[in-house]
Amino acid sequence: MQKGRVIQSTGSWYKVQHEKEITESRLPGRFRLDGKEVTNPIAVGDWVDISFNEDGTGTIEHIHERKNYITRQATHGRRGEHILAANLDRAFVVQSIRKPKLKEGFIDRFLVTCEAYEVEASIIINKIDLATKQDEAFIEELQGLYQHLGYTVFTTNANDPECLLPLRDHMAGITSAFIGPSGVGKTSLLNTIDPSYSEKIGEISSYSNKGKHTTTFAKLIELDNGGFLVDTPGIREFGLFNIEPWELSLYFPEMLEPRQNCKFNTCTHLHEPGCGVVAAFEEGQIDAGRYNSYINMLESIGG
Repeated sequence: MQKGRVIQSTGSWYKVQHEKEITESRLPGRFRLDGKEVTNPIAVGDWVDISFNEDGTGTIEHIHERKNYITRQATHGRRGEHILAANLDRAFVVQSIRKPKLKEGFIDRFLVTCEAYEVEASIIINKIDLATKQDEAFIEELQGLYQHLGYTVFTTNANDPECLLPLRDHMAGITSAFIGPSGVGKTSLLNTIDPSYSEKIGEISSYSNKGKHTTTFAKLIELDNGGFLVDTPGIREFGLFNIEPWELSLYFPEMLEPRQNCKFNTCTHLHEPGCGVVAAFEEGQIDAGRYNSYINMLESIGG
């Protein structure tokens, strides 16, 4: 038996790295029948024990308990959750200021998931070389908002290695993940952070301004700064999973103190009398965009 880390998953085969070796391994069916509503019982970043077969492949015998993971609601009509990456020290949500346009709602859903699943989160706003004067003011406002909430915000241009030095330093010696829509430049950032890693970059579709997928499967990459990065396929939507309406506000840092003043323990902070969060919002203590994100998420999970 050999312990290793899953560095790539294609759905049927898993690449497991143990020491300096990589073994293509399969997962026995019993792991898929444990009653959990999950599309992938194993995710990149998982630690597993494998046994070796005569043909040189491996069989996964045991999945070690995760310290944390990033998940989202399964898509394409499937039920349950889809785990994007496991055992992370930090996760970065990547957005571009243009081509495609930044989506604040995506950022907020990502941050809520990180809070819920105990993953340290940071924000990357890429393609700042495309920013207009109006964009620059918007970026400065976003930086102020999220940094006040305790999140580090990086502004990046993947074509400028010097611009990426703070981000590169932040990733040194830890396991992190890039998560965001297609076309925002995740793989371009990676290629500049670690020039030894080279992949074909997808072009942005001029018709839809949405990126073509270049990363097909999540993969764990060893960086030359001592860190590891999970590079994930682009995702259009980030649906919340397994979060109850009454607990959603627990994952908004700015609502933690005001919610203690709510009259009801299960307050949803919409229409209930004596709501501390609504009072804080009306007094300008909670950003309007963030409160609107909260309402949209609440509706999406049945609140």
